[in-house]
Amino acid sequence: MTTPTVLTVLTTTDSEEKAHSLAQSAVEARLAACVQICAPVTSVYRWQNAIETTEEWQLLFKTTAERYDELEAHLLAAHDYETPEIVAIPVVRGSARYLDWVFAETAPVISL
Repeated sequence: MTTPTVLTVLTTTDSEEKAHSLAQSAVEARLAACVQICAPVTSVYRWQNAIETTEEWQLLFKTTAERYDELEAHLLAAHDYETPEIVAIPVVRGSARYLDWVFAETAPVISL
């Protein structure tokens, strides 16, 4: 039997307001149990043949592998970056109570 996987999914955005909007919408949709907003962070990257330095807000979404595709689609639809960072990192270990909470909070709601 395969153990379900919890993921931390990272993205960034260029304002605190946008970060809160992305976080709120993902939690409301049960695509993430929790989103931590780390700010500000400085990103240095190459874009369109130039080195850019930008202040951004990093978001850490706590979700499950089962919900990843829906979360990615949600972020792509809601994000205003042309090519947003969306990176999933598996949680290798964690407290059973916390991981159970992530699964409970991201379980799809079944309508009857």
